[in-house]
Amino acid sequence: MADSLVVCEVEDSLLEKLKRFRFRKETSNAAILMKIDKEKQLVILEEEYEDISLDDLKNELPERQPRFIVYSYKYTHADGRISYPLCFIFSSPVGCKPEQQMMYAGSKNRLVQAAELTKVFETRNADDLSEEWLREKLSFFR
Repeated sequence: MADSLVVCEVEDSLLEKLKRFRFRKETSNAAILMKIDKEKQLVILEEEYEDISLDDLKNELPERQPRFIVYSYKYTHADGRISYPLCFIFSSPVGCKPEQQMMYAGSKNRLVQAAELTKVFETRNADDLSEEWLREKLSFFR
């Protein structure tokens, strides 16, 4: 039942940006940071980052507010192959307002479906965001 809960729609221009991001040609790590506009009930773009590590990205996250992140990561496999998985990360720090958490949690599935993402991760602590954390999460998808 909770999977069908939709609190906020995704802004059309953000959907276009996510589509372009999926097919980007650059080989550096990059991120799209998204937030919810409470008045408009829309998921909107907050910021775009090129060539950013997860360590740098976690410093860009607000301390007590949830955020959605789509992260393009240059992943070097044990056998030397390189892939560029597109990862959805829902950051919902401890200490967020409950109504804010509900709004983000209720909108997450709609955004994941709209962006056609399959590698979906959550964290309650932005300090967890590191390359090691992401590699551990991605190892499940081998």
